[in-house]
Amino acid sequence: MVRLPPAGRVEAHTEPDLDVLLLVLGGDGTLTDAAGERRPLGEGGLLWLPHGCERGIDAGPRGLTYLTVHRRRPGMRIRPYRATDG
Repeated sequence: MVRLPPAGRVEAHTEPDLDVLLLVLGGDGTLTDAAGERRPLGEGGLLWLPHGCERGIDAGPRGLTYLTVHRRRPGMRIRPYRATDG
């Protein structure tokens, strides 16, 4: 669950590996895609964001609370350092 304060923002970014389902739980805001198209977000709104798409989120005057759902990311792996790792 993510809570943004009024006028809070998630900067534009791309999720390269995972599709994300976004469910708006409260408040309002907008989602902006790579083409600059703005889509309103409101309570009960449900969006599917395919991997590879760019998006940014801006909370409205009431803030924005949303839940993201996606496959589990692979865990971090600890391995021995090799000189070729940089």
